[in-house]
Amino acid sequence: MPYASNNDVHIYYEERGSGYPLVWCHEFAGSHESWEQQLDFFSEHYRVIAFNARGYPPSAVPEHPSAYTQQHAVDDLHAVLIHLDITQAHIGGLSMGGATALHFGLQHPAMSRSLIVAGAGTGSTDPELFATQCEELAERLDRGGMEELHDYARGSTRVRLERKDETAYEEFARLLMNHSALGSSMTLRGVQGGRAPLYEYEMELQALDIPTLVLVGDEDEPCLEPALYLKRQVRSSGLVIFPLTGHASNLEEPELFNQTVLAFLHAAESDRWMAREEGSGAGFLAPHGP
Repeated sequence: MPYASNNDVHIYYEERGSGYPLVWCHEFAGSHESWEQQLDFFSEHYRVIAFNARGYPPSAVPEHPSAYTQQHAVDDLHAVLIHLDITQAHIGGLSMGGATALHFGLQHPAMSRSLIVAGAGTGSTDPELFATQCEELAERLDRGGMEELHDYARGSTRVRLERKDETAYEEFARLLMNHSALGSSMTLRGVQGGRAPLYEYEMELQALDIPTLVLVGDEDEPCLEPALYLKRQVRSSGLVIFPLTGHASNLEEPELFNQTVLAFLHAAESDRWMAREEGSGAGFLAPHGP
């Protein structure tokens, strides 16, 4: 199995295709397998890499809580790129992975050709409540294992996937139940519940000049306001809102997601993705079908 290493923590990755690198970072309820449709589609155009965060086998599952933070997530992504001799790539992610992609761009702008930030910012509007909810769910995982996430898998931001494609939903739920309960509880405490809200990064976001695509489903309530905030703060960003879509937009609307991202990548690579002028209002990108 292919692994990168960050201070002896082994990070499993998969890659497909050839050409310019495109890296995907998964959400809390996902893994590299969540990106299968993106690996398939984009491998015709790019060298596509997806990896499992620490705590998600076959990546290592450190047992100490201090090994799980937002910074560790960024450093693990950096370790994967260094291991693969990649000096610059398009960096994308969903939810927890979207936060990782964004923070990687803030910390390693020279290595980030563009950023794709989908469904990010959960917990930013009420970080204390979110941290409490993460701790409560982590305690349930400690007591009862992955079975405790059945309700989580059927939450309000997930119902659209089940309605649209029951087979895809069942595969999502099956993969989730196979995760490490220890890794998931540690991730909830240290990465999810421990990260600062997006609103604390106003100055850094205003200084970001990397082409950035912000994606969100219109029924992903926890991420709608953070998506608007990113659009308003990052001058080099565009915002796409997918209609009748919940949290996992890459699973719910894979064709629309892929075509939207591909159009963005082509614009970024041809220098047609232009930052808005100083003092101008935040604009919006409407999603278009293939």
